[in-house]
Amino acid sequence: MSQAVLILIKPDGLKKSLTGNILTRLSETKLEIVAAKMVRVSAELAKEHYKHLEDKPFFGEIIKYLQGELHDRKKVMALVYWGEDAIKKCRELAGATNPEEADSTSIRGSYGRITTSGVYENVIHVSSNQSEAEREIKLWFSPDEIIVDLYPTKDLACKEAAKKVWG
Repeated sequence: MSQAVLILIKPDGLKKSLTGNILTRLSETKLEIVAAKMVRVSAELAKEHYKHLEDKPFFGEIIKYLQGELHDRKKVMALVYWGEDAIKKCRELAGATNPEEADSTSIRGSYGRITTSGVYENVIHVSSNQSEAEREIKLWFSPDEIIVDLYPTKDLACKEAAKKVWG
């Protein structure tokens, strides 16, 4: 069954210049990239992304991590991969969330680490299931930024809204 999955190349992956390596590894899935962008992650976006972890003691650290405050890279690369068994394929390739438990041939096993303060620097995020993928994709992308129609949309007529345009 065709499905979509959100992939984030996290700030530590960008700082270590692993983008090309990670995209090369993801190409092994034979999935299609249907959306991609660089994102400056706000505190609100990070908190909403990780809202399921808000009761964990490491919540504050993971928010700082996703925002790039721990790596001086205040951005992530957000991608949507689409195709047959996308979530399963990408999660297998990414490896276990804990880099020390990840298979050494996985992305996290190859490039991840645990800091002395206990933060998992695992260089990549992959949606865990279809409902999370839909929630996350809708959080990170608007319908116009995705080249296929993944989910139902509606047209909304708006009065003139302030928008940043090129000068």
